[in-house]
Amino acid sequence: MLTTVTFSLLLSAFASVLPAAEVFRFSSYYGNHMVLQKAPAKAVVWGFGQTGAKVVVTLSGPYKVSENPTTVINGIWRTTLKPVEAGGPYILTAYQSISNSSITLTDVLFGDTWLCSGQSNMAFTVGQVFNATEELVLASKFPDVRIFQAALEHSDEELIDLARVEVPWSQPTAELLGGKKFSHFSAVCWLFGRYLYKTLKYPIGLVHSSWGGTPVEAWSSPRALHKCGLMKSVLPVQSNFLESASVQWNSSVLWNAMIHPLLNMTVTGAIWYQGEANTNYNRDTYNCSFPVMIDDWRMAFHEGSNGQTPLDFPFGFVQLSTYRENDPQDGFREIRWHQTADYGYAPNERMKNTFMAVAIDVPDDRSPWGSIHPEDKQDVAYRLVLGARAVAYGEKNVSFQGPFPIHAVLKQDFICIVFNQGINAITGEKRFFFEICCSDDKMCESDDKWLPVEIVKHGFNYVHVSTPKCPAADITAVRYLWTDWPCKFKACPIYSSDGLLPGPPFILAITNQ
Repeated sequence: MLTTVTFSLLLSAFASVLPAAEVFRFSSYYGNHMVLQKAPAKAVVWGFGQTGAKVVVTLSGPYKVSENPTTVINGIWRTTLKPVEAGGPYILTAYQSISNSSITLTDVLFGDTWLCSGQSNMAFTVGQVFNATEELVLASKFPDVRIFQAALEHSDEELIDLARVEVPWSQPTAELLGGKKFSHFSAVCWLFGRYLYKTLKYPIGLVHSSWGGTPVEAWSSPRALHKCGLMKSVLPVQSNFLESASVQWNSSVLWNAMIHPLLNMTVTGAIWYQGEANTNYNRDTYNCSFPVMIDDWRMAFHEGSNGQTPLDFPFGFVQLSTYRENDPQDGFREIRWHQTADYGYAPNERMKNTFMAVAIDVPDDRSPWGSIHPEDKQDVAYRLVLGARAVAYGEKNVSFQGPFPIHAVLKQDFICIVFNQGINAITGEKRFFFEICCSDDKMCESDDKWLPVEIVKHGFNYVHVSTPKCPAADITAVRYLWTDWPCKFKACPIYSSDGLLPGPPFILAITNQ
């Protein structure tokens, strides 16, 4: 089985492609205004220099001064700083002996660093969201939420450093956040960081690395794909509105160019918004490829940072919103389920230390960017932050999951579905949100086996739905929101008792009374 190479092996692997006397510098994703990971973790700092030279990295700031000596090996130097509490600003200086030269970074903060990745709904910029003007005005009010963006690059080989940088570490401005559509700073990433900062009150670093129209296979290493029986291949791309549909992706090319170079960074966690490109490509293996990608990223970042990034770092994701009404063949309902490794919720036994923002109730048929790109990224980011607060930061009193069923029981003339928490049921709209499988062979694979039923009663933590007109012995399962576009905006029938969090789609076996 393939494993992530250690840093020393990585140096050897790249020795043949590094110049003999590399210019003394930091790696591409270090710079003025950056955020390094705070204590108790240790931040990793690295760069390029002349092989054999001694490099001393000095950190000076309001509370302490520390020196970290290291040596340039095969053109690369690297050190791990001592733990630093949240705050700043600090000055970070690297001095190289042979050239008698130094390089300095200023206004360096320590806080929590989050990686944001995925396809176009993650690439969707602040300038495209609902109430964009108001959101952009707020940018300058959060100078301690710092942003960095990798440029769009792909590679057939694993790169040791980013080929290009789109946005170097910067304090947020309306210009940086409202730049070119789908290729400047992410709205979900920014809003996530901004909302998180309002809770934590210390610096947040946001590293954005995403690309529209991309399948999960492009972001996955070869070893991850191998675990799911997916071999290296050319990947077709779903031709959605503004999704770079003319591009064909080789497996792992974005892992190679836009994730692998970041592995030495110490991070708190990651958030992910992707799946649309897999609705009609390797859809049936997404319940393997997505969880395995998470596992693989965790292992690689852990090893790349010499154990400073946790092996089980928190990973949040957005369950897909909507695309086409009345189109059961577009694959969205299946991908939503597979995003959870077929559990229906997160975290779960297969995807531990994860959290999910349900977005099925925020459709947008009026989006100027196409219905696949809803403008409401605020609710998505807020729900992600609730998950981060509960899962990543261990807040005990934060509700971050909508209601999910415990069991469904067939009664005489109705089916009782009991949820794991109190619910707020919206029953005014005349739509069929629940379906019952009626099959004498106990197989429910075909849509014609599923019959729509109505909510006839609801209580504190349950709903009763009608029974279909078929023999009771043939009633085997219930499913909920099992269409691409089941609800109007924030009008699904089942929410948490406070009305904030929608229950996700589910499929569940029915038991007899």
